[in-house]
Amino acid sequence: MRPALAAFPAALLLATVPWLKAEDVVDLGSRRELFVDRYLIAELRGTSLRLHTPQLAPPVEPPRPHGHYATVLHDGGTFRFYYRGDKDPTVGWKTHGLEAYHEGEVTLVAESPDAIHWTLPRLGLYEHPSFPAGNIVLLGEFGVNHNFAPFIDTRPGVPPAQRYKALGGLAFQAHQQDVRARRGPGGLRAFVSVDGLHWTKLQSEPVIPEEWGQYFDSQNHAFWSASEGRYVCYFRRFVNGLRGIARTTSEDFVHWTPFVQLNGNLPGEHLYTPNTQPYFRAPHIYVATPTRFMEKRGAATDILFMTTRGGSSYDRTFTESFIRPGLGRDGWANRANYAAIGIHQTGPAEMSLFLTGGRRYVLRLDGFASLNGPLAGGEMLTKPLRFAGAQLELNVSTSAAGRVRVAVLHVNGTTVPGFALDDCEPIYGDEFASIVKWKGAPGLAALAGQPVRLQFELADADIFSLLFRD
Repeated sequence: MRPALAAFPAALLLATVPWLKAEDVVDLGSRRELFVDRYLIAELRGTSLRLHTPQLAPPVEPPRPHGHYATVLHDGGTFRFYYRGDKDPTVGWKTHGLEAYHEGEVTLVAESPDAIHWTLPRLGLYEHPSFPAGNIVLLGEFGVNHNFAPFIDTRPGVPPAQRYKALGGLAFQAHQQDVRARRGPGGLRAFVSVDGLHWTKLQSEPVIPEEWGQYFDSQNHAFWSASEGRYVCYFRRFVNGLRGIARTTSEDFVHWTPFVQLNGNLPGEHLYTPNTQPYFRAPHIYVATPTRFMEKRGAATDILFMTTRGGSSYDRTFTESFIRPGLGRDGWANRANYAAIGIHQTGPAEMSLFLTGGRRYVLRLDGFASLNGPLAGGEMLTKPLRFAGAQLELNVSTSAAGRVRVAVLHVNGTTVPGFALDDCEPIYGDEFASIVKWKGAPGLAALAGQPVRLQFELADADIFSLLFRD
């Protein structure tokens, strides 16, 4: 039997009480929270936050979507994989020049009912002999096709003709002014669509000016943020010779606020793509899967995991690689690993993320990271929080010998009667919606709206998320 864990020191629990202010209480309401950062955590004792490794799924069936800067959207029963194609793959910017290279780019799409079996739809929108399947959705938009990044606009009241939106474009430097003179100013241009296939420009001028991004030759992605009540765009920007990430916001997708440079980079680290997006089960948390670029290691790349809740900073709780280049030479080639935008549920228990080139990786729902306790046992104490609902739901996994117990405490550290650790029915197993129960205690409804703390005891167990519900 595991030894009993010592209670949290009273001094720790009492220290903040005399100065407890409304802003010191995390107002959870009934939203889901993931253990991807320390947002809820006041103290860890023998526990830690643990990053999980996505598992490579079996190869997608042909045709495999290829091309850098991909986006995967899910609309109704259809997955769409948008990706860049080249009319002539032998034409490169080093061999043929910038203008010829970008002139040859198109935006293609593949479709699937399950994100595994893909087909190339014959759309009949554009014809080109290099793409006999007829799956071109955008052609002839110089620079835009290099990094066309669509999204489904979930803003309440959005006109149906603009339900899909996208950004794309480049910036021209001092030595490229001849191209600029022929092609017009660079920057990010806005496109809209009723169905994600038929695209039109929102306006002729760029909505985000070229001087903001310096190059913009990355995947610059926007979305509607329900938590912020505005559009948010994350884009690539050079700072002191390093590739980094900046952010801007807009209320109408046309006029954007002055950009803010984010602090996501570690010293000397290149972040090649921003890849920042709301997580679909907790959209107030933005999940980022940027590409880390190792310039002096043959331009090798891997995928990182970061989060943000808006503002000017990323959380870098996890600095190690999220997806490594893998075995063999393919993953270690120049710029071989780019995560596609789009993380989706692809089964009752799994979600999928994709890499350009068609690779698919899977995790359990909410399974980016977890609060982890060893078999010897450990505890976590939350910050003061306020919730709405009558039940506490956990996404949890234990070993056969492991368990999780939960106590509810007043903010001064005393246990709420009936909700002590010893009152909690031990949780063991592997469940996505396990309801915490206390012996003989009424539901949590009587405590809703009051500041409380939660005390978690974990033994050989992981908690991925929590949610208060009715």
